[in-house]
Amino acid sequence: MSVDPATFERMYRDEEDPWGFGTSSYEAAKYDGTIAGLGDRRFRRGLELGCSIGVLTARLAERCDGLVALDTSATAVERARERVGDDVDLRVATLPAELPAGPFDLVVASEVLYYFARDVLDGLLDDLEAALEPGGLLLAVHWRPPTRTYPLRGDEVHAILAARPALRGIHAESHELYRLDVLERT
Repeated sequence: MSVDPATFERMYRDEEDPWGFGTSSYEAAKYDGTIAGLGDRRFRRGLELGCSIGVLTARLAERCDGLVALDTSATAVERARERVGDDVDLRVATLPAELPAGPFDLVVASEVLYYFARDVLDGLLDDLEAALEPGGLLLAVHWRPPTRTYPLRGDEVHAILAARPALRGIHAESHELYRLDVLERT
């Protein structure tokens, strides 16, 4: 079972920043690592899955000529728009059904893929691979400790990604609280 999208809308209506994305030292360090994981490359068209209130989105926008950022919560997207303005194509979208059309040369999945049941994740990854240009990057970063609320653990998601033939790992980091992998579309 995947997490119900209405759960996220309730969370953002109840709290402005439910995970402390704008204030947490953990999040700041993870975002620094995420941007560093991209190297010096600039991207023509990026896609961010689960943009939340746009803290990472603002940093990704600096590296992309065009960036599409999605969240299932309209409230979160509204807050992201306040942060990034019109520089990013922000959309309310529920994955996997509303995945935008590619091509993309960057896809960022920061703490989002473990919300999907395994069969749903497999289908989403098929669609992401199809939308990602050959040579394009998929950067995935996920919380590692166990939780009772997500269908998959972060390490499980990254093992699934590593086993996909169309994705070749080019950078990997394992920290106590998160794992980050950069994979290139073959």
